Amino acid sequence: MFDRDAPLVLDRAAHLRKDVDFLQAELRAGESLILPSWRDLSLVADQRLALLPLGQASSLLEHDGELIWLGKLPIGSCFALDLSALTDPLAHPALRGRGELQDLRLIGASLPAEHAALAAYARGLFHWHRRQLHCGVCGSATAARCGGHVRACRNESCATEHFPRTDPAIIVLVSDGDFCLLGRQSRWPKGMYSTLAGFVEPGETIEEAVVREVHEESGVRVADVRYFKSQPWPFPSSLMLGFMATATSREIQVDRDELEDAQWFKREQVRDPKAHGFFTPGTFALSGQLIEAWLAER
Repeated sequence: MFDRDAPLVLDRAAHLRKDVDFLQAELRAGESLILPSWRDLSLVADQRLALLPLGQASSLLEHDGELIWLGKLPIGSCFALDLSALTDPLAHPALRGRGELQDLRLIGASLPAEHAALAAYARGLFHWHRRQLHCGVCGSATAARCGGHVRACRNESCATEHFPRTDPAIIVLVSDGDFCLLGRQSRWPKGMYSTLAGFVEPGETIEEAVVREVHEESGVRVADVRYFKSQPWPFPSSLMLGFMATATSREIQVDRDELEDAQWFKREQVRDPKAHGFFTPGTFALSGQLIEAWLAER
């Protein structure tokens, strides 16, 4: 029996993705679990993902939505099912009363880490499937293969295989003594400031991307680039690579195409941003973790 409070220890078991007989058997196993998704929203109940035993929710498989095998949990296989074609998914008998559809960006911080990771995994794959319906080589339709981890061109003379895309992006806390550099984009909520970020370009190292992006966006030069940690960010398909860096210049020249504003903030301001009229991301986001780590240095 599925214990919704047990840790979700997922084995991606990539070697089983090509085993069609295994996957078909898992779809008939009552202990397998389904993670429902609807238009990038996840089904959540009591600050947990609402994973449904297949034995109780097999009717969901009758709907024409992408089905992905995520891997194996201790109790059995875990599938993600895209129900975006349904107008009112929560009215479906298998979902009625099971929870609410929530945006991972808003509720991720309140979920256990392994629940947030599983939802991010599914969300990223579904986004890729919706944007890879046709082959980028010949334009023909594609079909899902390998449990939803490959899309193959249906044109036999092409037969190109397409794989999920992950875009590397750097995000960096730039500091100068007791000051750090934060910026904001115009589309962000009013008063929100965060660390600077940007995508890695072809032919450059991630350290070079840090130096380039900071200078392009703010005019500030940096050195002593130090890796912090990474975070998958499937909004829609990024892998955020976090860094600390030390400023070697102070003058700010904002690139208005990238940022609305950038400022140097004192450590005491960042420690209590609301008292100074702004706010920063929470620690669910890597930017918030970078800021917290910088504040903890002293």
